[in-house]
Amino acid sequence: MTDTQRYCFALDLNDDAELIAGYKAWHAPGAVPAAVTRSIRDADIRELEIWQVHDRMFMIMEVGPDFSPDAKAAADLADADVQAWERLMWQFQKPLPKAREGEKWVALERIYALSAQ
Repeated sequence: MTDTQRYCFALDLNDDAELIAGYKAWHAPGAVPAAVTRSIRDADIRELEIWQVHDRMFMIMEVGPDFSPDAKAAADLADADVQAWERLMWQFQKPLPKAREGEKWVALERIYALSAQ
């Protein structure tokens, strides 16, 4: 039994090679502001990966038992550094076609697991 849970999300980038390169540069090792990385770790997010294909992004989070999506969202809203990061990232990102108003990363639904077969 594991003490972690996985969350997966999708988001699109603006389909522009220069912007995509800029987004990737901002996510290179050491490029993300320390305050943003700290906010992720403080939320009991144990691992966070972003994967890319063309202009589509997938984020995979492994979280511990103290993680709360609602608490993370509230903490992010109250953190000026995280809000500055989110504003910066929006110049590269665009919502998925069926995302709700204001929704950024859209949660994926797991439909298959080899372990369940």
